[in-house]
Amino acid sequence: METILGLCIGVGLSAACGFRVFVPLLVMSVASLMGWFEPMKGFEWLAMPAVCMGLAVATVCEIAAYYIPWVDNALDTVSTPAAMIAGTLATMAVSSGEMSQFASWAAAIIVGGGTATAVQMSTVAARGVSTVTTGGIANPVISTGEWIGALVLSVLSFLLPFFVVVLVVCIVIWLVRRIRMKRNENPATPL
Repeated sequence: METILGLCIGVGLSAACGFRVFVPLLVMSVASLMGWFEPMKGFEWLAMPAVCMGLAVATVCEIAAYYIPWVDNALDTVSTPAAMIAGTLATMAVSSGEMSQFASWAAAIIVGGGTATAVQMSTVAARGVSTVTTGGIANPVISTGEWIGALVLSVLSFLLPFFVVVLVVCIVIWLVRRIRMKRNENPATPL
């Protein structure tokens, strides 16, 4: 049961990494500093105040950069592999000690990295559609939704991990349907 709980928390955190790379890591760091979360062996660095401060600065810079026109699209190029790595690390940091090291890393890469990549690719597509259809005017609305989504998912991952898994699946399905609908409305839109 502990393994399933850890994977559910990991799915929520990795999905949040798909929205914003640093927000879930900052939430994990704050939670570990407050004593609400104990990272797995090898991830104790999350509980260091200096790491928490660094993640806070990185989070503010990342959120602010997504409000700069055209920089948001350029950041998606860097954020996609970064989200996969962050999702993998977040899942590994909450994984259960019941699994072998190999199984833990395999699950973290597949579940965490895969979830973060799927969510990140959905946001890249949504931003691309927004840029083409509105000239980027609606991109700040998308950016706001992404960082709020990352924060809410990160916190809920610790409070309601099973609910978050269902929520993540629903969000991904909704995003895919929304993107397909927009693409069908404007068939010349490149994705």
